[in-house]
Amino acid sequence: MRYLILGCGWVGEFVAKLWLKEGHEVWASTTTDEKYHRLRSDGIFVFTHNFDKSATLPDDLPIDFDYILVSIPASSKSTIEQLTHRFFHVAQSLSTLTYTKIIFLSSTGIYPDVSKEIMEDTFAENELQEKLLLAEKVIGRFPRTHVFRLGGLFGLNRIFAKYFANKICTTGGQPANFIHLEDVASIISLGFVTPLTYATYNVVCPLHPSKKDVIEASAKKYGFDLPSAFNDSASFQKIVRSARLQNDLNYTFKYKSPLDF
Repeated sequence: MRYLILGCGWVGEFVAKLWLKEGHEVWASTTTDEKYHRLRSDGIFVFTHNFDKSATLPDDLPIDFDYILVSIPASSKSTIEQLTHRFFHVAQSLSTLTYTKIIFLSSTGIYPDVSKEIMEDTFAENELQEKLLLAEKVIGRFPRTHVFRLGGLFGLNRIFAKYFANKICTTGGQPANFIHLEDVASIISLGFVTPLTYATYNVVCPLHPSKKDVIEASAKKYGFDLPSAFNDSASFQKIVRSARLQNDLNYTFKYKSPLDF
């Protein structure tokens, strides 16, 4: 198989290495020279490209791919105008390629912070986060495209407890809507080769312990200090469900709960 990763960040680099080990051909874009050289040394066909500046892909890039993973961020720091420009360029680039399927990585941050169990169609578009929705709609116009909304992403050196060591935690009473990197990688790979029914999927662990419990479990496991205090000031009980994903892919999570991270 031939894969293309547009925006080879943390997730992209992880899945690219897995695909290489399986014998696939992997192409990827990055914006930094440091990552260019690292990915190239791993055997990835890498090119530097900034979609804020241009839609023109390298001349030596193949035009036909089996699967395309789009992991270009719609960051909250960018303005709507900047994101419109960025994703217009991404769309222009995609329109020059042929493919079997596209997966676009979005975020469960698209949902409002409310006390509710949330499925993919719980909210109307006007209730969703504007910037993430813009990106999803631009990429989602392409045929055979599916949006994966990732929960809080952990694994490898991303350990929840280390971000709160000796600090006051104000969100400990909230449910954890998290996902492990290894599950994300498996779900992406399975999502490419499996017929999918829906355009959009939540990608979140099926179990939702409190963030306080997750912090305490990961601090114990990895040797980090606990927060100096738990002082809940943000008490909404938001739970993002991923039953659609589990049913369509018949997927069994490697990490059913963030307590196991």
